Amino acid sequence: MTLTKKITPFGGLEVHWRVAQALTDMGFEEPTPIQQQTVPLLQKGKDVIGQAQTGTGKTAAFGIPIIETTNTRQGSVQALIVTPTRELAIQVAEEISRIGKYRRVRTIPIYGGQSIDRQIRRLRQGVQVVIGTPGRLLDHLRRKTLSLADIKTVVLDEADEMLDMGFIDDIEAILQATPEKRQTLLFSATMPAEIRRLAENYLHNPEFITVSKQSLTLPQIEQVYYETREANKMESLCRVLDSMTVTLAIIFCRTKRGVDNLVAGLQARGYPAAALHGDLSQYQRDRVMRQFRTGRIDYLVATDVAARGLDIDNVSHVINYDVPQDPEFYVHRIGRTGRAGKSGVAVTLVSPRDYRQFRLIEELTKTRIRRERLPSQADINERQKEDIKERLFLMLEEGKLASYRSIVDLFANQYDPMDVAAAALKLSLNLDEDGDDPFVESFSHTGARPGMARLFMTIGRKDNIRAVDLVRAIAQKAGIAENSIGNISIYERFAFVEVAEEWAHRVLNCLHHQTIRGQRINVEPARSRN
Repeated sequence: MTLTKKITPFGGLEVHWRVAQALTDMGFEEPTPIQQQTVPLLQKGKDVIGQAQTGTGKTAAFGIPIIETTNTRQGSVQALIVTPTRELAIQVAEEISRIGKYRRVRTIPIYGGQSIDRQIRRLRQGVQVVIGTPGRLLDHLRRKTLSLADIKTVVLDEADEMLDMGFIDDIEAILQATPEKRQTLLFSATMPAEIRRLAENYLHNPEFITVSKQSLTLPQIEQVYYETREANKMESLCRVLDSMTVTLAIIFCRTKRGVDNLVAGLQARGYPAAALHGDLSQYQRDRVMRQFRTGRIDYLVATDVAARGLDIDNVSHVINYDVPQDPEFYVHRIGRTGRAGKSGVAVTLVSPRDYRQFRLIEELTKTRIRRERLPSQADINERQKEDIKERLFLMLEEGKLASYRSIVDLFANQYDPMDVAAAALKLSLNLDEDGDDPFVESFSHTGARPGMARLFMTIGRKDNIRAVDLVRAIAQKAGIAENSIGNISIYERFAFVEVAEEWAHRVLNCLHHQTIRGQRINVEPARSRN
């Protein structure tokens, strides 16, 4: 059942209103370039070859038409998406589920390392979209627990990756199990000869689209990033703001709701901030921009669409509170600072789920973005002390202190004037200088060798885990070199892993509550054995 009624504009596209509602909830304000090119072709039933990398929005490019054409009254599998890895299968399944939220389209990711019996039960209950890895898909086909007889759409996602992993024969076997009359989509970052041969054999008069990315480096803009957990993002942002000297800053969020929530949080903490997004009237927008240009507010929190066309010369900082969904958006964002020959700083907050997209941004912009340690409370205290020195100097130069001398005289007879001045400063600053910083996770007492941190993981021999599996998972999920991983001890129900201390936060953030060999794990600093 193809949906043809109740069409709603989504940027330059026309999509069913239930899909548009889901896209709005997901924070999409307009389609990315690959979505603009791909969706209309798929809505017409064309086969498509798309040359595009992960992070360009291609999942929604094929997900929107799949959701629109799914017959929700029919319980059989109607769309099949083949991915090279279990991680990508899970990621794609989650996004397709979000797009199909209001149509109640049932999806399932199937991959090795997860209980096949559980997958069989889900398939028997009836699902319309299956996302899976080649090996596990073939396993289900051989067992006859997966039927592809009613397939209308097949997507081969990251085909070149599947080629590199030796899956081409498996893919051909899967395609041969689908009806000849189907719509076939092939997405690949590169187009080697074997991928082109696959396309010639299994796609019918395909349309070829490509999303070319222009490399752009902006040397006058200093680019840095800070690692943070999603739950601590607001606190992380406040620490970054407190540690910098900001003239004016634009803070970018992906969604209008995210903008409103962030502005409310900043204002509650005393930061002069205002929102800019598509729900504002022209009068509201003009008023906010007037306040920003005149310095009545220091922080303009905006979506990508709302900030388009802004031309303000004295923006000292651009802050990516959310990593953008398309690398091109990153380039547009950071171009808002460093104007008119001035220097600028671009700051990005990177949470565990952002690492893959963030590394793609580095790759496509051919820029190595500098990693900085998140400012500690001690760093912020030092910064505030420097600020008070400057203000004291100006105040002493100005004079006009007679009315305060009587208070000083009251204490000067009993205490050292230096102690009186120091006490007054401490009272005015109200710095928290006692104890550990509760926001900073400590790795100093984990029982590891010097320079290393020891992590505790809730996975062990009972899960058929090997040291090589842990090394691979840590290197891939956290994006660190394998030589940064040290001793590994695996026990029946848990494991200890040593990693270089400088990467310990990243490893903890990236693997905590993630899945290794189908097992969801917890990760925390180990307790010292001493």
